[in-house]
Amino acid sequence: MDARYLIYSIVGGIVVTLLTAFIPNTPGMLLGAVWYGFPLAWLIRMIVAPQFFPYTVNMGNMILDIVFWAVIIGLILGLVKRIR
Repeated sequence: MDARYLIYSIVGGIVVTLLTAFIPNTPGMLLGAVWYGFPLAWLIRMIVAPQFFPYTVNMGNMILDIVFWAVIIGLILGLVKRIR
């Protein structure tokens, strides 16, 4: 794979991961917090009793989401390159 496609897939993975911060992904029985991110929830917003800053970022899940979306975008770019 060309280095350009690798950079495109990594940047695309970061962009898509940040856009998934608008998708709620809260488990059914959880009360008091809203989780955001897809497929893994990486942004947590406390609803009940937020202390000083109600948002928490789970860096491990965020990095896994970036890798997941970068692989998906890399596969799509490779498929488009092969079709052309």
